Amino acid sequence: MTSETTGTGSIFGRVGIWSSALHTSRVDDAGGKAIAEALAELDELGYGTVWIGGSPTPGDAAAVVAATRSITVATGILSIWSHTAEEVAAAVSAIDPDARRRFVLGLGVSHGPMVPQYAKPYSAMVEYLDALDAAEPSVGSGHRVLAALGPRMLKLAADRSLGAHPYLVTTEHTAEARAALGPGALLAPELTAVLDTDLDRARTTARTMLGMYLQLPNYTANLLRLGFTEGDFDGGGSVRLLDALFALGDAEQVTRRTREYLDAGADHVALQVLTADEGGAGLPRAEWRELAEAFGSEL
Repeated sequence: MTSETTGTGSIFGRVGIWSSALHTSRVDDAGGKAIAEALAELDELGYGTVWIGGSPTPGDAAAVVAATRSITVATGILSIWSHTAEEVAAAVSAIDPDARRRFVLGLGVSHGPMVPQYAKPYSAMVEYLDALDAAEPSVGSGHRVLAALGPRMLKLAADRSLGAHPYLVTTEHTAEARAALGPGALLAPELTAVLDTDLDRARTTARTMLGMYLQLPNYTANLLRLGFTEGDFDGGGSVRLLDALFALGDAEQVTRRTREYLDAGADHVALQVLTADEGGAGLPRAEWRELAEAFGSEL
């Protein structure tokens, strides 16, 4: 089916940029200036949303909002184990009210191997959302999304937030997530792209990133549910797995793969651009420009 952009989806646009390099808390003044310049350009290029990846802090989110003028800003995602709901609500309330309308709080439960206190993630998320609702001022359901993969968390995302921001998923998962969420909730999957027409080299670049995620059981369990096997995880990922999870090739191929996710039921696709020379950790502004040109009015 082809996704129709809902009122919720329209604030995000059809295509956004996801980047873990937008943390001003982790860089010096020169790095902060580079981030601000890149954000200003993303604002001008016409992308609907910029997603701050890699467990940002509330301060990182506030800095990105301040450095942009019109683009929607979302965390993708802020870990509920790293910051209390009260701390997050206070940080959100400190953002300029006009700019705050462009901010969406993306929340997730992270992963057991990364969080010493990890326990009962679903219950922990419910308690966190309750605390955000009770905070003064609150961060209500209309200002947040959830990182969700499985059926229970997807239902919670539909019931208690704008919708879901799944990471490292296939088009098949997108179709299943749309069915689980229902027609009214936002579905904004992340899709990693490698702009390289040498497919063997592109897959090598993708494996450098994927290998880490294949050590995290939330992701591997989801991929097994989708029909992949343990053998697909060997060596950083089989060709079958890589081709299902990534957009590999030139800008035209990336736009085609993005449309596949939209056709499967996504309202918005958050593109993470991975480059061999930066290991995915930099600001690939040339690639962002190239993709903006390829998408044109589709953004």
